[in-house]
This record gives sequence, C-alpha cells and structure tokens, in this order.
Amino acid sequence: MATNQLTQDRPCPDIPDNVMDMFSLKGKYCVVAGAGSGIGLAAVEAFLEASAAGVAMLYNSNDKTIDLAKELEKKFNGNSRVIALKCPVNDPKAVADVTQKVVDEFGRIDVYVANAGMGASGPITEMTDDYYNKTTAVNFGGVFYGAREAGKVFKKQGSGSFIITSSMSGRIVNVPNTQALYNAHKAGVTHLGKSLAFEWKDFARVNIVSPGFVETNMGAFNEIIEVNRHMTVMGRQGQTKEFKGIFLYFASNASTYTTGAEILVDGGYTLP
Repeated sequence: MATNQLTQDRPCPDIPDNVMDMFSLKGKYCVVAGAGSGIGLAAVEAFLEASAAGVAMLYNSNDKTIDLAKELEKKFNGNSRVIALKCPVNDPKAVADVTQKVVDEFGRIDVYVANAGMGASGPITEMTDDYYNKTTAVNFGGVFYGAREAGKVFKKQGSGSFIITSSMSGRIVNVPNTQALYNAHKAGVTHLGKSLAFEWKDFARVNIVSPGFVETNMGAFNEIIEVNRHMTVMGRQGQTKEFKGIFLYFASNASTYTTGAEILVDGGYTLP
C-alpha cells in the first residue's frame, strides 16, 4: 500500500544567532563591477566595513580606481585585501579572464555585484545600430557575462550571492527625455535575476537592487531632478551611502532565506 512521504527540508546554512554577526562578511571575498564610483563604490565600502576578507574592484574607464583600491586597503589597515582590475563588462572574454584572475588571487568568490552600466536615452526612432549595440552590450550583456562566469564559480563551490543593480526604470515609463531602451535593459536584467534565482536554486542566491534617482557621476539632468522632487515621496534624490545597507544585506548571512527578490530603493517614486 502506497504511503505519502514528505520530502525533507534542505538544511539551513550554519549562520550566527546574533543579528550583527549575520551581517559580517568576515572570511568572504567579493567582486564589484563598476566599482570606481557611485553605487558600486558604496557597495565596496560596505563590504570592507563589514570585514570582508577581500574585494576586487572592477572598472573600465576610471583608472583612478587603482589608487582608490590602495587607499581603501590602507584605510582598513590591510585587514582586507583590495585589488583593482580593468574589465570592460561588454567583452565576454575580458569578463571570463578577470573572473579567473580573482579566483587565482582570492581562491574563491562569495559575492558578485553586477553593477556596471551606462545611460541609454533618446527616442528609439533616432537611435543608431551602433548606439543600440553598445548600450545593450553593457547594460544587459555585462550582467549576463558576469552571471555566466560567477555562476560557474558558485556552482563549483556550492554557494554564492549574485547581486544585480537594476533600476526602478525597469518598472516605469513616465520619465522625461524618452529612455525606452534603458527601461527595457533594466526590466531585462531584473527578470534575468529572478530567473537565475530559480536556475541556481541548488547552489547560489540571486537578488536585485533597483535604485531610483541617486546623486552619482552619471547623474540626472535638471529636468529629471525637478520631476523627481515632485514624484518622490521623500522629495529628494538618494545618496550613494544610503545603498550600503541593502547591498550588505544581500551579500551577507542576514539574507540566507532571500533569493529572487527585487528591492526598490527609490524614495517612494514608484508608489501608486
């Protein structure tokens, strides 16, 4: 006679009981793409402040990242290793090579933040093929290539946390200076992240941070800033340091039961 049998739960990771200890990254090695400034740099600082064993700062055009990495390592008294590696995220071979360099240097990768991106605005009817290909290769391809290489490492290790910087633009269409292509890029990487959370369910977590308007080097032009003041519940742009907590949450043991999540950090812009 057949009997109904329940499958057993997967074991809970061995995590601390103390909530502050859960947020520690002691012993963990992290990679942040687009790390030379803005939100990427804030994520790097958060990981170092949480005692990460090492952080690899990936950059492309900002060569000052090399000196910045040295300054950060000195700031944290050499307790954390900080390295800067040049990597155009739209080049699949470059992403594969730099990922291997990080593994060779650190021995493993526990956290990978796919943060690099570029603006893509203007009417679709006026965009050239070159513009479309360039922006799509960075904004979507950069996340895809990073996920492909980090996923191989995570699968081999049996663990890992992949974090995508998307945007509230993946949810909205009513922003001045038509940017349908950028909105589509961000909607795409958000859905990619959710799909990867399912695909990687046996060995890694995948989560998405979707910022609103933030004061960064990419910065919004005046028309958008003015719209933001009226549309955002908090009446202002965000500061990059206000993103430290959410990246640390997704990177750390504080979020071991969180995957496939998208958290909007937009000051209430997307509220109904």
